[in-house]
Amino acid sequence: MKLRGKRKADKGAPKWMTTYADMITLVLVFFILLFSMSQINLVKFEAIAESFRNRMIFDFNPSAVESDYPTEQTKIQENGEKNNEFETPAKDPDNMAEKENRVEEVENLEELKQEIDQYLKENDLSDIISATQSERGIILVLEEQLLFETSQAEILDGAKPFLSKVGNLLMNIPNFVKVEGHTDNRQISTFRYPSNWELSGARASSVIRYLTENTENLAPKRFTAVAYGETRPVAPNNSEENWSKNRRVEIVILDPEYENSTP
Repeated sequence: MKLRGKRKADKGAPKWMTTYADMITLVLVFFILLFSMSQINLVKFEAIAESFRNRMIFDFNPSAVESDYPTEQTKIQENGEKNNEFETPAKDPDNMAEKENRVEEVENLEELKQEIDQYLKENDLSDIISATQSERGIILVLEEQLLFETSQAEILDGAKPFLSKVGNLLMNIPNFVKVEGHTDNRQISTFRYPSNWELSGARASSVIRYLTENTENLAPKRFTAVAYGETRPVAPNNSEENWSKNRRVEIVILDPEYENSTP
């Protein structure tokens, strides 16, 4: 009787297991692909968000997303390299011009005050005219005895040389000028000036009219007349000396910076 030979056992994994493993691998790859397509690239997302926050980003990088090396590009931005946000801003020519104009305006006012002081000293007018400089500008205080007769608003001849000097000086600068009329607290009641309001306003207007009519090309639009009456005394209204101090006209050559800050 012929003996059946023994069947050799196959080595390795069973064939069904190989097929099963291939199927499982394909399923795994399929899910990995799904996962990779749904995953947000945080680096690219942050780069896009940064492009909206920093309007200067396009000056150094035409694309918000660096396709080849997004991680390195993000590090460069974080370190401030190639980023206009950290660069020293260029000097604004408008601001530079504005500062230069401001310096020139201050120098012009200082020179004007020096000329006025010199004129007052040479003509012995320091007792009845004072010139000071404050945040408002240059303030010239002219007492009544130089400018007007009591209760009148017509310019006296003795005041005209000084006012002419002021007019000529104003031609050299563009500043606006405010002329303020003041009185003491003693009431006036005449047909022409029913109260101190009318008198102080008329005196301020008379000074402006003289300056503009006797100084060639001095623009009237630069002037403002203000009547304060008795409301702003510089001394108590209790003596002849103090009443005299309060009866005055103030010519304020305005500092442009103060003028712009005043509502």
